[in-house]
Amino acid sequence: MTTDTARPRADALEPLTGVAPPRNRRLRLSLRPRAGEQHKAGPVAYALLAVAALLSLFPLYWTMVAASTDNTRVSQTPPPFLPGPNLLKNLSAAWEDAAMGKALINSFIVATTIALSTVLFATLAGFAFAKLRFRGRDILMMLVIGTTMVPPQLSVVPLFMMMTELGWGQKLPAVIFPTLVSAVGVFFMRQYLSEALPDELVEAGRVDGAHSLRIFWSIVLPVARPAMAVLFMITFVHAWNDFFWPFIVLDMTNPTIPVALTQLSSGYIRDQSLIMAGALLGTLPLLVVFVVFGKQIVGGIMQGAVKG
Repeated sequence: MTTDTARPRADALEPLTGVAPPRNRRLRLSLRPRAGEQHKAGPVAYALLAVAALLSLFPLYWTMVAASTDNTRVSQTPPPFLPGPNLLKNLSAAWEDAAMGKALINSFIVATTIALSTVLFATLAGFAFAKLRFRGRDILMMLVIGTTMVPPQLSVVPLFMMMTELGWGQKLPAVIFPTLVSAVGVFFMRQYLSEALPDELVEAGRVDGAHSLRIFWSIVLPVARPAMAVLFMITFVHAWNDFFWPFIVLDMTNPTIPVALTQLSSGYIRDQSLIMAGALLGTLPLLVVFVVFGKQIVGGIMQGAVKG
């Protein structure tokens, strides 16, 4: 003889007992979201999102406005808030004066190489720190995190001497090799894989006879794909906008975008409209990359957030 231990709902017993459920109980039942029900945003949420979007886009809009007018108009009070007629003229002048064509190619090579190497090495190290058991793992992880507390300015002189000894002065390898991997990327991937990668999957691969590299290729990479996409985008943008180290090891004959922009501001009287035109040229590739890969990155994050 079986006994049904499931508790009946109070509103279902009302026709049988003649007793209605308490008012607060009915209120909680009415407020509880149903399965598959989506919450709809109200007008306040849309207003806040619109304000946030406008504030985020205003610097880009102002850059376009300043790049489309002349230096005299930009310096006036109040400044212009509508685009002018000189956008193509200023873009052409900035392209020629600062060697923006070569700078764009160099920045693309540097940012892509650094982003790909950081994603690869950080994922490998993150998998090792998260799922592999070896002596001194925690101490090594603490040392990796500790390197983030050292100011990069302290290593400029010895790093510059090292690049000179290797014969990489004024060359792109001097910018690429010191930043092939980052401690922040290692820590980010380690934290992600610790939560997203079950130990049972790794153990199942061990039982099937797979070695660590095989497990990394067949199990870790599919799980880590959303975090790898996010890390690639963050590293790419950081490497593209980096100014301090490229300014030290490169010159105007072989610049990246931030280094080339200093050529536009080197005169006695700075042409703000020309500088803004160069900044707009350097920003457009980042916008293209985000438009192309942004949807895939957000989709990957949402896919990784769903647990089956």
